[in-house]
Amino acid sequence: MNDVLGMQVHQLMDCYRRRKLSPVEVMCAVLDQVARFNPLVNGVCGLDEDGALAAARESERRWMRGDPCGLLDGVPISVKDLVAVRGLPTRHGSLTSLAAAEREDAPAVARLRRSGALLFGKTTTSEFGNKIVTDSPLTGITRNPWDRRLSPGGSSGGSAVAVALGMGPLSLATDGGGSIRVPSCWSGVVGMKPSFARVPVGAAGNWTALSTLGPMARTVSDAALMLTVLARKQDGAQSAIELPSDFRAGPDDGVAGLRVAYCPAPAGVRVDPVIADSVRQAVGLIEALGAQVEETELKPLEGYLGSGMHAIQWSVFFAQHARQVHRSARTQLDPDVRSLAEAGARIDVATFTDALKARHALTVAMTAFFDDYDLLVTPTFHCGPPRVPGLPEDLRTAPPLTSWCNQTGLPAASVPCGLPGGLPTGLQFIGPSGADALILRAARAYESARGAFPAAGQLGQDSITDAGART
Repeated sequence: MNDVLGMQVHQLMDCYRRRKLSPVEVMCAVLDQVARFNPLVNGVCGLDEDGALAAARESERRWMRGDPCGLLDGVPISVKDLVAVRGLPTRHGSLTSLAAAEREDAPAVARLRRSGALLFGKTTTSEFGNKIVTDSPLTGITRNPWDRRLSPGGSSGGSAVAVALGMGPLSLATDGGGSIRVPSCWSGVVGMKPSFARVPVGAAGNWTALSTLGPMARTVSDAALMLTVLARKQDGAQSAIELPSDFRAGPDDGVAGLRVAYCPAPAGVRVDPVIADSVRQAVGLIEALGAQVEETELKPLEGYLGSGMHAIQWSVFFAQHARQVHRSARTQLDPDVRSLAEAGARIDVATFTDALKARHALTVAMTAFFDDYDLLVTPTFHCGPPRVPGLPEDLRTAPPLTSWCNQTGLPAASVPCGLPGGLPTGLQFIGPSGADALILRAARAYESARGAFPAAGQLGQDSITDAGART
């Protein structure tokens, strides 16, 4: 990977400050990388090259005056194609969507733009973010940056691929059941689902209060910087949760003395032994850093998989989506979306209410769990990525290690923790509601002790092409 494309955000900013590098140079390098790699992996589905270069030139002028406008001035950022970006259409991976360009940014995107970010393109998603692989009727199949025969995960697979291959150092994604953390795990990047309501979702947000927006990055420090911008309270704004002024503060304070619960696998989940071993080694490193680690069975999750609470709410949500699509166009929907919508349409009010009651009970139980622990660590996913195309039947249920965090609104982050079988896997950090900063601190401590994680781009274009040739 080009040295510029492998830089952390603070390194880019330092180079801008010392006039060793220009935002225009960086934006051009990112666009060149998209042209080189995107045809192989299909991570970016829309570009605004003219707008991005114009914004880069404005950023360059600000840096030349010594007057950057924000924490991300001159940093290229992509946005998952479920989120509105002014000047680009929001297609949701759907043939039923409109191709007209958006006139306004989503609230989170507006915060990025005000910070000086260069919003250059949209990343691929499964249709309406419906599943944990990234393919859609509109944009086709997105492939893993480590092996094109495999999925990068979903539904934020395009964002994971873009970050992993240097097609921009940061991406804004969404997570309704693991859609940030699963592709981060399978693609070897860092992804965080913040506490619910930490980042504004706007009027187009998921009315089931399952999905939220969060950062994807190559390092924890970059994710913390992006979250600082996304979560910063505007003047006069009210927030349901207390907002720290800067998520970058304290990430190097370490984990010594923290009470950390370690759950190798909740009841009913079989974790691939090689993944379990990678996670166990990572937890050992956390313990060596001074954390008080206790292995636990995580009793509040007993029965979660069998309850169907996530599937019930998720399918009702998609039934509502389908009702908004004109009847004549519904045949254009992904068959998986149609199946979800049909299942949701059959759910009665009592069943839906029971799912919401079960959700509340789980939230109460997990709140009590964190009376005894500061953090919880688990594998991010129990197995490696499936081959493309398609999604195996055993992966069509709610992701067992991630979706319950959406039910409870808890913050969670996935950090690469090994290459079992030559492919990335992830360690998931979970905390009580509002503990986003503590999660980032612990994740940074682990990341620092682990050392640099290989970048998918280091494999080179030939390696990615060769892997794809074996499909």
